[in-house]
Amino acid sequence: MDHLQAIRIFARVVETGSFTQASQSLNVPNATVSKWIRGLETRLGVKLLERTTRSVTVTTDGAAYYERTRHLVSELDDIEATLGRAHASPRGALRIDTGAAVASGILIPALPGFRARYPDIQLSLSVTDRTADLIAGNIDCAIRNTADDPDLISRRIGTLGWTTCASPAWLARNGAPLHPNDIVERKLPVAGYFSASTGLTQPLRFRLGREKITLEGVNHDVLVSDSSAHLATGLAGLGLVHTLDFMVRPAIEQGALVPVLSRWRPDPVQVYAAYPPSRRYSTKVRVFVDWATTLFSAL
Repeated sequence: MDHLQAIRIFARVVETGSFTQASQSLNVPNATVSKWIRGLETRLGVKLLERTTRSVTVTTDGAAYYERTRHLVSELDDIEATLGRAHASPRGALRIDTGAAVASGILIPALPGFRARYPDIQLSLSVTDRTADLIAGNIDCAIRNTADDPDLISRRIGTLGWTTCASPAWLARNGAPLHPNDIVERKLPVAGYFSASTGLTQPLRFRLGREKITLEGVNHDVLVSDSSAHLATGLAGLGLVHTLDFMVRPAIEQGALVPVLSRWRPDPVQVYAAYPPSRRYSTKVRVFVDWATTLFSAL
């Protein structure tokens, strides 16, 4: 039995809390995971996991073994990844997690360039607007707008600006606001965005120099929880749209949307690449983060 491989599989079961999830993240059959765990327990002469039909519980010995071995495995991964830097072309699977808007609006259109430069990297792009657990999910790197997870390494790679806009038909019916307060005072229809996970509606924030305004009592005739749907509401003339600039820039350049309140822009969104400490020296992660930094800087 490959002792190191058995330890890696045991660690995935502990981190995911499930034989099934561990097998999926490692891309091996569930039966193979069970076989390796049984072999490891036989070798050590202790019970590492308590298994039922519904759950997996780590024993006291299993928890102690995991805490002692995970650092050793992480250190070995770092050493092997560091040696990989000598290769001219990094290779292997690379799993990235990001939101739908960034995936479709920024990353995917630019991926042909990344693939041409690193043809031996097999990229898996996990697209979700929920915050994924990178360690439990065996995800190499995530593109996020926060850097508040102490268990991850976060590197700032750029910013994303905001734009407020509306369709020509909407402007013909309602007229353009000249000041952010006009939106509330004139009860202008706004197509809003809300988080599917929290249910909270995205506030309308504006800034001009030192003056900052957050609008209260906005007339949200339509609310959506998807970035593409948010763009569609603006194109359909359902309301004023307040969103990230890259989402609406193509439509603005085509004349399908028209910017308003151009001098009033809130502080840009900070963008980070976040990855587990075990990926610190990964060549694949390093070249992806460097590429993403160049990509976001160009925006």
